[in-house]
Amino acid sequence: MRLRIHCAAGLLFFAAAACPARLNKDGDSPAFKTVPELASGFHLLYSQDFQQAREKFDNWESQHPEEPFGQVAVAASYLFEELFRQGVLSSDFFLNEKRFLHGIDGKPDPGRMKSFQDALDQARKLAKDRLARNNRDPEALFALTLAAGMESNADMMLKKQHFDSLKRLKEANEYAKSLLKEQPDANDAYVALGSANYIIGSLSGGKRFMLWFGGIHGDKKLGMEQLGKTLDGGRYLQPFAKILLALAARREKLDPVAQKLLRELSEEYPESSLYATEYAKAMGKIIPAEMHP
Repeated sequence: MRLRIHCAAGLLFFAAAACPARLNKDGDSPAFKTVPELASGFHLLYSQDFQQAREKFDNWESQHPEEPFGQVAVAASYLFEELFRQGVLSSDFFLNEKRFLHGIDGKPDPGRMKSFQDALDQARKLAKDRLARNNRDPEALFALTLAAGMESNADMMLKKQHFDSLKRLKEANEYAKSLLKEQPDANDAYVALGSANYIIGSLSGGKRFMLWFGGIHGDKKLGMEQLGKTLDGGRYLQPFAKILLALAARREKLDPVAQKLLRELSEEYPESSLYATEYAKAMGKIIPAEMHP
């Protein structure tokens, strides 16, 4: 029986699972502390200055070639750009039930997707080299969690390869469980768990039932709470959690929540027209495209 999963679940961007765990003594991984050059790159990324963001990531990676997180950041820049170019990170997408549940129209940019895949492959190689030396290395586990989650996103949302996406999702969950045993303050991982819970919880009962047999569960309310954890304690992915939570709030008609988050994003990233436009829509000053007669 062919299992068809809605493309909306592709927004599991960085899919992961979380569990209580002990603190990891090795806290010097670039994935778990704020590195100024990486932080600057992510700021550019969320401002939709994708080329400049990649230059920051490439420069840092060239100086730290043994660190898989550099390649993870490069891959994230390509995926985030494609999501932006396809209009996924907007209320026009989230509030259009057909698009939200079935994904993008057409196909993703092949050159961008190849660059995305190349960076993922290199991140995995570096991570597995580290695991060969220490099978509890949190930097490696974090990189593998993000790589599997991002590929799950690309397979489902952009390529519409649903079975492959589910395999990557399960892989991400397993790596995340190991990660959070070693590094429970990896709050960026909660953006994945939260988006997964919210989107899967938005599917029909029949789809959720099929996913339940595969060990994948969804709960919209819990998902929004988990996105809030990344909002409170995330590093590089905190703005992404804020974007997703704001758009989820729009879907749930929690307008004051959406307005607050989108106002904050527009103030934090004045270079971007995306957040100002979404804030105006949330305030009722712009009618979403799908609502025009």
